[in-house]
Amino acid sequence: MSILVDSSVWIDYFRGTGRADTLDLLIEENLVVVNDLILAELLPPLLVRKNDKVAALLRRITRQTMNIQWDEIITFQTLCLKNGINGVGIPDLIIAQNTLQGQLKLMTNNKHFHQLSQPIGLELL
Repeated sequence: MSILVDSSVWIDYFRGTGRADTLDLLIEENLVVVNDLILAELLPPLLVRKNDKVAALLRRITRQTMNIQWDEIITFQTLCLKNGINGVGIPDLIIAQNTLQGQLKLMTNNKHFHQLSQPIGLELL
């Protein structure tokens, strides 16, 4: 099973903190995927800092195709609110939806994903 790695994990990875060893292993095993939303969060700061090498490496990772289903996003947000989970942004819901659509696991440090994993059936690493 492939693992969608959220920007929160990548940011820690670039800083040399977090679960760098785990991510290194997943990369070596070719299990890591990204999507365009995560790349849109990560690439601009790298490009501004002229960190072209890292940006190029990220662009070579397999991209999970995104097919946003807005009715499903509305359902997810409704489930969150019914379960007292407030403040989940639309980008996080899109990443959750993309994870489920691709039958992926999500690697994240974002508390919102941990909160919404139960109501929507999101599988976390």
